[in-house]
Amino acid sequence: MFDVVIVSLREGPAPDACGTGGGCGGCGGDEAPEAVDCKPRVPVLTCADALVAAGARVETVTAGSDADIDAALARFDGPARSDGLTWPDPDSKARLIVAAATDGQLRAVVRRLVRRYAPAPSKRPADLAENRTVPDLPPLAVLPLDPAGTPLVRQLGLPTAPAAVAAAVLTGTVRRLDLLRNDGGSVTLDGALLGGSDDAGRAVPWRGRVEVDDAVLSDGADPLLACVVGNAGGYATFDGLPLLTDGDPTDGKVEVAVAVPVVVNRLFRKPRVRVEVRRARGRAAAVLPRDGELQFLDDGVAGTTTRKRSWWTEPGAWAVYA
Repeated sequence: MFDVVIVSLREGPAPDACGTGGGCGGCGGDEAPEAVDCKPRVPVLTCADALVAAGARVETVTAGSDADIDAALARFDGPARSDGLTWPDPDSKARLIVAAATDGQLRAVVRRLVRRYAPAPSKRPADLAENRTVPDLPPLAVLPLDPAGTPLVRQLGLPTAPAAVAAAVLTGTVRRLDLLRNDGGSVTLDGALLGGSDDAGRAVPWRGRVEVDDAVLSDGADPLLACVVGNAGGYATFDGLPLLTDGDPTDGKVEVAVAVPVVVNRLFRKPRVRVEVRRARGRAAAVLPRDGELQFLDDGVAGTTTRKRSWWTEPGAWAVYA
């Protein structure tokens, strides 16, 4: 029977989105949140009981820092390699469940998996696929502690009830998914929405150069209401406006859309503004703000940037028990 590790992330302050701090709730950082809840949540206990009843050996880990997450993930390391790389064990009898209240917490664990197993460019092994910078990451199950805070689980059609999550882990049906890596040192599972709003909730126009492979969606001259960099479908619409058309996290592509307000002049009538949506799909995307600080949401985690941000697709890099 399997050994199952349930990693339960502590509750704490909202994390940052750039991978440079904020505790285990988001991109990373070694500082534990100040306010934490160390008691196992009811869903975790219920899932653990279901696994034990089925004969599994269960260990529950409460993680409050990247170091805690890393210690749990070390159980999935493979045998020593001649090239000295740390690599996941494809034949591991251990299985992983991430108990998360938000998509950002789930991303924190996937980010640590990438940090653990991605080789440095100078040590890239011959057995790594040409279109990947990481090997196949160990599959995981997601146990939602707050279904409203984990929309990615619903998008992917994953089980949400603790007993159903336990059953998915025990049957071992694996679904491999694309991963977006970014130059901020983090990863994106669902997508990123770039652009802010005012106190009334109205989009604030901004300017930036937006590229997808060789296609230029904006050269930086147009005002933009929003830009979406999508892997799945969580950011398919913005203020009721359809942006992404095919949020498929298994097609090996990143889908990008920008919303551009266009003034339409009308004879004998006041001009009106319509919104033009430009879309492109490819292997990589980049956004360069032109007007200083730009707000964004990445997997539900808020942040700002003043510099160029880039994302690229890692086809099939991470996986879930479905």
